[in-house]
Amino acid sequence: MDKLCRIRDLERAVLRFEADFEAQFGLSLNDGMTLCTLAQRDKMCPGELGEALGLTASNMSKVLRGLETSGLVAREMCCKDRRQFFYSLTAEGRSRLGSLDCNAIELPEQLRRWLETE
Repeated sequence: MDKLCRIRDLERAVLRFEADFEAQFGLSLNDGMTLCTLAQRDKMCPGELGEALGLTASNMSKVLRGLETSGLVAREMCCKDRRQFFYSLTAEGRSRLGSLDCNAIELPEQLRRWLETE
């Protein structure tokens, strides 16, 4: 039972951090994590991104559509399989990612303790 209650507390802390992140930067946590993941590679297909972030294909598609509409990511067709798309950061996306200072957001106590044990 103790583990279940600790997981509940951790989930609440993540939700609070996500709300603060969105209020501070105007991006959802999934948006921010997508930008961060794309910054580590030149380009990725939606399946790879979804797997890296633990998002369903449907949810990943919504995140990418929003980031593309905002001009933060670009979509290009794969030259080998024209049904396949790759996504990469735009210059604006790199700039926006560089402006994300998560240290400006106070971490909830449960997250702070969890990160200290890492």
